[in-house]
Amino acid sequence: MSPPAALRAGPLLVDIPAQESAFGIADRLHGSGAIRSRIGFVALSLVRGSVRSLKAGEYELPRGASTLDVLALLEGGRVRQHPVLHPEGGSIAEVARTLEAARLAPAADVVRTAGDRAFLRAHGIEGPSAEGYLFPDTYHFVRGMTAEQLLGRMVQRMQGKLTAAIRERATARHLTIHELLTLASIIEREAMVREERRIISAVFWNRLRLGMPLQADPTVQYAMGKERRVLTRADLTTDHPYNTYTRPGLPPGPIASPGLDAIEATLDPAAVNYLYFVKKDDQRHHFSATVEEHNTAVARYRLTRAR
Repeated sequence: MSPPAALRAGPLLVDIPAQESAFGIADRLHGSGAIRSRIGFVALSLVRGSVRSLKAGEYELPRGASTLDVLALLEGGRVRQHPVLHPEGGSIAEVARTLEAARLAPAADVVRTAGDRAFLRAHGIEGPSAEGYLFPDTYHFVRGMTAEQLLGRMVQRMQGKLTAAIRERATARHLTIHELLTLASIIEREAMVREERRIISAVFWNRLRLGMPLQADPTVQYAMGKERRVLTRADLTTDHPYNTYTRPGLPPGPIASPGLDAIEATLDPAAVNYLYFVKKDDQRHHFSATVEEHNTAVARYRLTRAR
């Protein structure tokens, strides 16, 4: 019953597949150096009445764990948790790569699930994919979960954050939840510092009110599959439903996951008359109310970047 040499030296990772018998589990544990005796492990589980209820999963066995400690972990199903960060402004493509890198799900399965009609109907998602409906947060997943379960938990977290008060405020602004998340996702990707979110929100609201195109670079990056990379002039003129340079109004859906700050900024834009903005540096923007002032700011930015 005492810890074997491998567990005295340090912790061990052991993967117990579903439908494995108690003897099969004992073989795996013994083969990995987690227990001294197969017979001892099975006998102990018989005495404790857990021989038919040991849980599958990936377990991290702590250093110095005895056979009883190992058995208790499998009885309780205390499987290893994998933290996964989905940041504000992250996209489906990015979270798919993160989940694949953590060996939790193939990226292709995540992307496929995000656009699966049955999945979207089950979660009440109006758009063509779950883009924008995953709440940015740190999640703790266990190996063996399906792509549907992984994304489903993230969608449910967003639905929990969209309170009745937020939904009422969106309705007051004549926005559906889908439109709210769409505009909030653009604001999220444009604003680099928190204090500019409400100002950028105001710029987009002012443009929508006047029937001007949003001309938001992140929507073109999304359309062209360039994510956060530099755009060309050809990109900006490509006719695509998500290109807000060539199409007026909101794009068909969100381009990333907005956080609560971006959602709040969408519902509470600053009281300014700005229609334009351009980078001043890597973090902040210069805002203008006239095209003449904007052109001057653009020229100043290009000059600064050329130095």
